[in-house]
Amino acid sequence: MKGIVLAGGSGTRLYPLTKVTSKQLLSVYDKPMVYYPISVLMLAGVRDILVISTPDSLPSLRNLLGDGSQLGLNFSYAEQDQPRGIAEALIIGADHIDGGPTALILGDNIFHGAGFPKLLRDAREQLTGCTLFGYPVSDPERYGIGETDGDGALVSIEEKPLRPRSDNAITGLYFYDSDAVEIARGLEPSARGELEITDVNKHYLKNGRARLFRLGRGFTWLDAGTHDSLLSASQYVQVIEKRQGIRVACLEEIALRMGYITADACHKIGAQMKNSEYGQYLMQIAQSLE
Repeated sequence: MKGIVLAGGSGTRLYPLTKVTSKQLLSVYDKPMVYYPISVLMLAGVRDILVISTPDSLPSLRNLLGDGSQLGLNFSYAEQDQPRGIAEALIIGADHIDGGPTALILGDNIFHGAGFPKLLRDAREQLTGCTLFGYPVSDPERYGIGETDGDGALVSIEEKPLRPRSDNAITGLYFYDSDAVEIARGLEPSARGELEITDVNKHYLKNGRARLFRLGRGFTWLDAGTHDSLLSASQYVQVIEKRQGIRVACLEEIALRMGYITADACHKIGAQMKNSEYGQYLMQIAQSLE
């Protein structure tokens, strides 16, 4: 399975913060926002990742992430010069996907919870069409909503419904089989001129090939696309890290624990940042796992 992080858009909801930098480079407590979606793909066992962003933002993202070899990954990059919808990421990434399954995640989505790696692996292994991830919300009229029947099967998808049939918000994480690119290519643009990811999901649903994994108690899903949500996400990560003594979305630690890099390589990365708490943490983790 290949991975795509859609880190595009103009970030206007975060002005003036994003007038001079990419939204995905903003800090969510102790690390750049883009680390969080990348960590999700890594936990799902995805190592070949395409980062899609604007022409202005790509050089900074490339400078931050490099080619991924330091993490045992492979990063590549592509442009989305205008925000023409989430589904366009599948078309832009067609050569990267190369006819196989893909995991697409939005660059401002943050996931955290016990058992998340297993859930992701199960979703990947059971993929037979489209797999979505639902999260219960108190204001479902603001989201794309997935309705399930008594057996938990997905039966409908509605975008910002006036009368929601469910509280399952469809998050910005999508697993697709090899048909996704051609489905996206066959879409008609919306009134806004965008290729809507909901239309891709509805295509799978119409053909009985969409399912929903519900992220229930013990999971957190945050969209860090506004000033308030960005602050809330930072505060959440701070509390978890300070109380538990762990790092959320620490790419180097994930790479080490999944066997992508050695303890020595992890320690060397930490030593390069030894004056920061983050670098000191990496060195400690590396020493504990030698």
